[in-house]
Amino acid sequence: MAPALPHRRTLLLRRAAALDLLSIAAFRLVSAPRLPAPAGLSMAVPALDLESLRRLLDAGLSRRPRVALDRSDLVSAAVLVPVTDHDGPHVLFTKKTASVPHHKGQFSFPGGVVEQRDGSRVETALREAWEEIRLPAEAVEVLGLLDDTETRATNFIITPVVGIVRDHVDFAPDGREIERVLEVPLARLRDPAIFRTEIWERNGEPHPVQFYQVSPDDLVWGATARILSQFLDLLDEPGAPAR
Repeated sequence: MAPALPHRRTLLLRRAAALDLLSIAAFRLVSAPRLPAPAGLSMAVPALDLESLRRLLDAGLSRRPRVALDRSDLVSAAVLVPVTDHDGPHVLFTKKTASVPHHKGQFSFPGGVVEQRDGSRVETALREAWEEIRLPAEAVEVLGLLDDTETRATNFIITPVVGIVRDHVDFAPDGREIERVLEVPLARLRDPAIFRTEIWERNGEPHPVQFYQVSPDDLVWGATARILSQFLDLLDEPGAPAR
């Protein structure tokens, strides 16, 4: 009997893993200049409760034109940007295990590769959030989509889906792809002191790389940091609370 062919998802992940190792090795740090922080970062911001944040995000997402990318040479993926509530809004991140084929040990948002059974990018993000951390789709109020984001060290194009987790959820990382869940207060993420930009060079071209030091031991960077900056920028658009 002929051996079974690998699932399309497996093939995509294998290809991405090979590119991941080659591409990251091609980067080198050039400088760490003092570039302006994203607009959504400020020490002088009023506290937002979950409902105030929801109204602000809903208005910002409906007002701004979204950038949608269609690249046949990139693997389509979607992530959920989950907002939780613990005496104030928090943003949820997942830390990848050391056994995943790419982005080992890095922080990301729950998500993954778009599969043929998915009817939309929203379905992809919600399905992956359930598979990775047991976040039920029915617990999430989807608000809208951020701009599509390309990864620079791998060949993915990511559609970020913003959603509020309305119910109490006991998150359970699957242990295979995700080792733990990290919920960071929104106020912490808006502190400019935790943000920095470095200039990395790849193939002779400079690229700004963003970093958020969300705790002494936890660093969010790369595509996840760029998606986070998009999210935070919504809080500084017209209609946001006065500073």
